[in-house]
Amino acid sequence: MNVGIGLPISDPATLLTWARRAEDGSFTTLGLLDRLVYDNPEPLIALAVLAGATSRVRVQTEVLLAPLRDTALLAKQTATLDRMSGGRLVLGLGVGGRADDHEAAGVDLHTRGRRLNGQLPLLRRLWSGEPYGADAGPIGPAPARPGGPEILFGGFKPMALERVARWGDGFLAAAPPSWAGGLFDTVREQWRAHGREGAPRLVAQANVALGPQPVVDDARAAMHAYYAFTGMPDRMVSGMLTTPQAVRDTVTAYADLGADEVMFYCYGLDPDQVDRIAEAL
Repeated sequence: MNVGIGLPISDPATLLTWARRAEDGSFTTLGLLDRLVYDNPEPLIALAVLAGATSRVRVQTEVLLAPLRDTALLAKQTATLDRMSGGRLVLGLGVGGRADDHEAAGVDLHTRGRRLNGQLPLLRRLWSGEPYGADAGPIGPAPARPGGPEILFGGFKPMALERVARWGDGFLAAAPPSWAGGLFDTVREQWRAHGREGAPRLVAQANVALGPQPVVDDARAAMHAYYAFTGMPDRMVSGMLTTPQAVRDTVTAYADLGADEVMFYCYGLDPDQVDRIAEAL
């Protein structure tokens, strides 16, 4: 099973070090979270820089909050990054749930799902080279992959899972193995119900901090702050993997569920975690 690294968001200046270490190792993907009203790097810009500093690893948004963005501009930005990276962009998409992000973007929080549903056919059309509309022509450049970059959807509700079969190529499961199995089964069922050939790509996500106690403490504090809006950050942080054995057991559990890749998200800033995860595996 492939293994990727989810990058910390606290200090954008460190991300080149993380990316180069992952590139030199056996990791397959670099992932980056998305928020608007938060002290984090804008993911498309950051991943463009990282793609230019690497040549092998995929760069993945996990997940990009598409409803916060203008659709035509998003189509152009992602096609540009996909083309210039040689087809290494994986576009993880979601709706988000933070009211302040939507307030700052001028987007109605309560219609974000409908907005995303309207964005998806337009993105596919524009990536295929079709005109924007009757009064506006095509928007280039053409992405590296015909029809656009690979799209993965994150989420938990039935509508989010159904988007995988309607518009996507796979599913991002930010859930422990005990929960992810049912989500994977639902995605597979929807895939078959929509008459899709083959199988969806299944990507799991787990939070990890490997190293001395200050590294673990740093990661827990950063993750607690990120999820404070949920009202249950302690519960989120409690699931963080902090030992090599826990990392190995998690890979085995996701593999048994049929996952194609697991993304280990690091909130602590110490880049030596890249090497520690590699050693654990």
